[in-house]
Amino acid sequence: MDRSNPRERVASHHREGGGVVRIPYPIGIRTTTVLRTARVTPNIVRVTVGGPGLDGLHSYQADDHVRIVFPDPDGTLRLPVPNEELMLDWPKPFPTARKYTIRRYDAAARELDLDVVVHEGGVGSAWASSVAVGDEVAIAGPPGAKAFPHTYDHYVFAVDTTALPAVARWLEESPSDVSAQVVIETDDAADHAYPLVERVGVSVTWLTRSGARSSLAETVQSLDLPDARTFLFAAGETDDIKPLRAWSKGRLDSLFTGYWKRGVADLDD
Repeated sequence: MDRSNPRERVASHHREGGGVVRIPYPIGIRTTTVLRTARVTPNIVRVTVGGPGLDGLHSYQADDHVRIVFPDPDGTLRLPVPNEELMLDWPKPFPTARKYTIRRYDAAARELDLDVVVHEGGVGSAWASSVAVGDEVAIAGPPGAKAFPHTYDHYVFAVDTTALPAVARWLEESPSDVSAQVVIETDDAADHAYPLVERVGVSVTWLTRSGARSSLAETVQSLDLPDARTFLFAAGETDDIKPLRAWSKGRLDSLFTGYWKRGVADLDD
C-alpha cells in the first residue's frame, strides 16, 4: 500500500477527486507529554499533548484518529513496533487502547488536541478525567484518511457527541463558500455549548436524545436538501446512523463511520 506523500494525495483528492478514497499514512508510535487539559463542555475534556514525539505525524483529513495505548493492570506498557512497511506490529494480546479523533494538530507548535467524551466506566474517560500536566501518553497513528472532496455543492453531517471534533475541524478547514447542514445529537443539552466556528452557508441543528431513542436519522431524513451534488458524512453510534444507509443509497455520496456501539468497548468499525 502506497504511503508516500500522503499530504499531496489528500490535498489532490480534496481539490478534484470523487467519492471516498482511503489514503494511508506512515503509521508511527509516539511518546508525547500532556501540556494542558480543559473542560470544553460538562461532558467533554480536551487533552492537549505535545513535544518532539509529534514530529513527522501526518493528519490531513478532519476525522483522522489516533489510538492512545494504556498500560496493563500491572503497569506494563506494551507498545507496537514499527515495521518496514511503515505500519505497526502490535503485541498479543492486544493492549488496552482507545481511538480518538484529532481535533487539532499544529505541527509547528508540536501540539495535538484530543476531545474525550467522559462517562461512567470508560477507560478513556477515567484517563482524561485524571491525567495531569507532564504525564506521558503513548499515541499510535493516524493510520490514514478516508478522504472525501471539498468539491461537492452541499454537505450533510449526521453526528453525535463523539463526532463533534471531526465536524468542528471540517468546518474550520473546508472552503470559504461551503454549503452544509449539520445535525448533532447529544445525550446532554449542556454539550450544545461545544464551540463550532460559524460559517455563512452552514446551518447547525442540535438535538438532545430522549432516553434510549435517537431522532438523529429521522431528523436528517426530513431535511430540505438542495437539488445539487450532496455528500453525507454520518458518524456516531452505529445503530443510530444505520437507517441513513438505505435512505442515502443512490441519492447521496456518503461516508459512514460507526465510532462506537452500545455495549461494545473499543469498536473496530
